[in-house]
Amino acid sequence: MDFGDIGTRGLLLLGCGKMGSAMLAGWLKGGLSAEAVHVRDPKPSDWVQGLGLHLNEALPEAPAVALIAVKPQMMGAALPDVAALGGGKTLVLSIAAGTPIAAFEAAFGPGTPVIRAMPNTPAAIGRGITAIIGNAAATEAHLAMAEALLSAIGQVVRLEEEAQIDAVTALSGSGPAYVFHLIECMAAAGEELGLTPDLALQLAKATVGGAGALAEAAEEDPAQLRVNVTSPNGTTQAALEVLMPELPGLMSRAMAAAKTRSEELSRG
Repeated sequence: MDFGDIGTRGLLLLGCGKMGSAMLAGWLKGGLSAEAVHVRDPKPSDWVQGLGLHLNEALPEAPAVALIAVKPQMMGAALPDVAALGGGKTLVLSIAAGTPIAAFEAAFGPGTPVIRAMPNTPAAIGRGITAIIGNAAATEAHLAMAEALLSAIGQVVRLEEEAQIDAVTALSGSGPAYVFHLIECMAAAGEELGLTPDLALQLAKATVGGAGALAEAAEEDPAQLRVNVTSPNGTTQAALEVLMPELPGLMSRAMAAAKTRSEELSRG
C-alpha cells in the first residue's frame, strides 16, 4: 500500500475504538510504520499500547492526516485539543456519524481540507465499504490520500454532494444490522421447521454470507441471480411469492426512517 506523504509526515488517529483499531491494523499490515502513527485515546486497548506508536503524546507539528474517529457525543470535547492542526497543512478526515463538514470547518478554521467518510462494520474484517465527500479545500490529492487509507478496510466510493451521506448511512452504514436481523429471522424460521438452533444458525449465516459473496463476484445483477435459482413452481418461487409483495416496501420504509434520523443527527 502506498502511503506517500503519510509515511514521512505522520498521521494522527483521534479515537481508537473498534473502527479506529480496524483501520490501524490495516495500515500496519499494509506497511505503514508504527513510528508514523500518533494515537489519542483516553482508554487505549492493550493491543494499541503494545504497538510502539506515539500514544497520547504531544501533537505532531503538521501530520499529513488527522483522522477523527471519536463518537459524535465526544466531538465537542475532542476537537479543541487538535484544532491547532487546522489551516491547510493537515487533511482532516472524519469517520464520525452525524457530524457535518461545516462542524469541522468551524473547529479547524478557514482553508482546512476536510473529508467526511461513512464506513460500515464489515471494516473489522477488511470487507467494509466507505463513502467519502470533501469540502472545497480538499484537492484530488487529498481525496486520493483518503482513499489509500480507507482502502485498508475495504472498498471506497466517492459521493457528489454531502447530502448523499444520509442515504449512504441508511443503506451501507446501517445495512449490516438489516442483514444480521435477516440471519436471525432465517435461523428462527428454521427452528420452527424442526432444525436444531445451532444447525439453523449455521445454515443461515453460511447462506447469507455465501449469497453476498456470489452477488459481489458474479457478472449478473442480483435480479438475474434470483431468477437463476428460482425454478418455475418450485420451492424458491413459493417462498418468494410470500416475500416479494412485502419486502420492497418494508425495506423502503426502514431505510427512509434511517435517513431521516441521520438528517436529524447532522442538524444536532
